[in-house]
Amino acid sequence: MNSKITRPIMVGKVQIGGGGPVVVQSMTNTDTRNALATIDQINELSAVGCEVIRVAVPDKTAAEALPTIKAGISIPLIADIHFDYRLALLAIEAGVDGLRINPGNIGGKEKVQEVVAAARERRVPIRIGVNAGSLERELLTKYGGVTPDAMVESALNHIRLLEELNYNEIKVSLKASNIPLMLEAYRKLSARVEYPMHVGVTEAGTVKSGTIKSAVGIGALLAEGIGDTIRVSLTGDPKYEVNVAWEILKALGLRRRGAELISCPTCGRTQINLIKLAEEVEQRIATVDKPIKIAVMGCAVNGPGEAREADIGIAGGKGVGLIFRKGEIIRQVPEDQLLEELLKEIENL
Repeated sequence: MNSKITRPIMVGKVQIGGGGPVVVQSMTNTDTRNALATIDQINELSAVGCEVIRVAVPDKTAAEALPTIKAGISIPLIADIHFDYRLALLAIEAGVDGLRINPGNIGGKEKVQEVVAAARERRVPIRIGVNAGSLERELLTKYGGVTPDAMVESALNHIRLLEELNYNEIKVSLKASNIPLMLEAYRKLSARVEYPMHVGVTEAGTVKSGTIKSAVGIGALLAEGIGDTIRVSLTGDPKYEVNVAWEILKALGLRRRGAELISCPTCGRTQINLIKLAEEVEQRIATVDKPIKIAVMGCAVNGPGEAREADIGIAGGKGVGLIFRKGEIIRQVPEDQLLEELLKEIENL
């Protein structure tokens, strides 16, 4: 895949843009004022592959918790701030690695200058986060509602404000829950600027429906080479966001983390309980941290051949199954031993 090479920025020690790997982000849903709960959740997210974390900073008390949070985690910390420039200054002073703000809504140009001066001193990048649900009233009037062009103009206005202050440590997002809208907005802005793009479908929904919407929206842009960092937005435990993000990247061949499971949809040839077996394999390999491909196939007719690229796999028969490696059958095993024998082979890898 030919990804667009954008201007690189550093969020802590993590590079975003510049042709580097697509970075996986998430956001806590704890109360930021509860530093210990927030630290615990961030460390849980880091353990499953989150590489950059964002926390909401709605008030001064939340901002005052940031130094404690920062000291208790190992991944870069981004402060999400709206309307009050003083919170951005407190966050920078607290040592955050990035800001998510809209320069046009934090109190006027003089206030933006103060934030930029502090950000410049500590090399803190700023994400301009345009959201379809909170576009400026004048743009809604100009374009007759929420349109890709309205979102792009909003982003360009915010970008211009920072550029006038000679600050270009910027990344941009143009999020919407309507996928065609967000796709067109990202495409149009990507054609006009070289800043790295933070890609996501906002308010995507529950884990089930939101996973589908996010995979379609984020995946479509990544397949076109647009996107330097992604956040999957789901209503639920943010660990699901991280897991889905990695599955999107693995499906596109952009990055690999942990085991990848491929399994057939079953058909009339299947003579073992493949659905149950595949689910059990998926659960048991959740903690495998090596980038291996595992196949669970329903029959010996096509199974090994169809999954030839898998590192290890099984193909069901009648009461038995075949264990194969790279398409080559290595032995036959009774059905009730298939799972454990497969896990042994995975361990041997």
